[in-house]
Amino acid sequence: MTVRRVIVVGAGVVGLSTAWFLQEHGVDVTVLDRTGVAADASWGNAGWLAPALTLPLPEPSVLRYGLRSALTPSSPVYVPPTTDLRLLRFLAGFARNCTPGRWRAALAVFVRANRVALDAYDDLIRGGLAEQTRTADPFLTAFLSEQDRQGLLDEFEQVRAAGGEVECELLDRDTVRSLEPLLGDAVRAGVRIRGQRFIDPPRFLAALADSVRERGGEIVAGFDAESVRPRADAAEVVAAGGDARSADTVVLATGARLGDLAGPFGVRTIVQAGRGYSFSVRPAELPKNPIYFPTQRVACTPLHDRLRIAGMMEFRSPDAPFDPRRVQAIVEATRPLLGGIDWSAREEEWVGSRPCTADGLPLVGATRSARVFVAGGHGMWGVALGPLTGRMLAQAVATGTPDPLLRHFDPLR
Repeated sequence: MTVRRVIVVGAGVVGLSTAWFLQEHGVDVTVLDRTGVAADASWGNAGWLAPALTLPLPEPSVLRYGLRSALTPSSPVYVPPTTDLRLLRFLAGFARNCTPGRWRAALAVFVRANRVALDAYDDLIRGGLAEQTRTADPFLTAFLSEQDRQGLLDEFEQVRAAGGEVECELLDRDTVRSLEPLLGDAVRAGVRIRGQRFIDPPRFLAALADSVRERGGEIVAGFDAESVRPRADAAEVVAAGGDARSADTVVLATGARLGDLAGPFGVRTIVQAGRGYSFSVRPAELPKNPIYFPTQRVACTPLHDRLRIAGMMEFRSPDAPFDPRRVQAIVEATRPLLGGIDWSAREEEWVGSRPCTADGLPLVGATRSARVFVAGGHGMWGVALGPLTGRMLAQAVATGTPDPLLRHFDPLR
């Protein structure tokens, strides 16, 4: 089947990257989104391109502390009391995947993806994208104790055992605080990780959307896709209001709502919203590079003129209202670790839904319909792996020859 026109449903980093790389193959693209560019998880996340930390979410440590504290609102991973059978099924599957053996199997796949993920960003930059990636040096992780630090070091050993590369050095209290004066008195140990990058998500996504438009693509906001109807010669996307668009092929990249459109095409894997929260503050002296507090699972990223602080994994409906208690939990966890911040002067308080799968692996590739593909389920790593996903899926759609890595992300598994 010759593919000349493709509709991409979803204008987040995964959808826009897919559109951009399809254009590299000479394909005409239209991107449809219910709200607009980067309206959900792509906007308010930490923006890290950090292969050393891009790891499967269902890990044994999550299970250990999750069983004890998942119902506690201040926990980094929070599950509100629920009778939602779909969520309970997801959580049961997630728990089954939090074993050392399954985590190592998923880790081996992530190691392969991480080796080439930054290359896909470089392709975008070489293609003329106005916004650049930024080198994170030093990329610091900080801890309340050396004992807390050991968990991250054990994780890095697992990455190395799976064939990955992590270049890091241990830092004592004085050294880590000399590298980042914003760190508070409670910090007692650190790790400096090399070879990582980061972006300003709102700026980068806006630049990516501009590039898609400049290369002849169309981006349509306010198109709330309700169904996809494959025909013999095309596929049609129909909006809730009755508007319809057609193309040779449709790519579904709708984040935490992926199952709504993909289910009729054999995609049975539950995609659960893992909601993350973030806000911005303006310290007297802005750090130049990211800071991570692994024990608290809080990420801090300088975005040109402000510091974004992000955290939480709240398994809940993507349509649930913003819960200010989640932001307060991040503040209380981070307050002892950072000094010189007026925590009451928060800006850009935000919640977005990360699309999570129970096995931690994305859903990328063909469905039961030859005219419908999906790209989603990246969990916390949509920004880190979005351009790579777009590059691989564009190749599969445009040439019919998928990258071998995609077999691990089979949407029909």
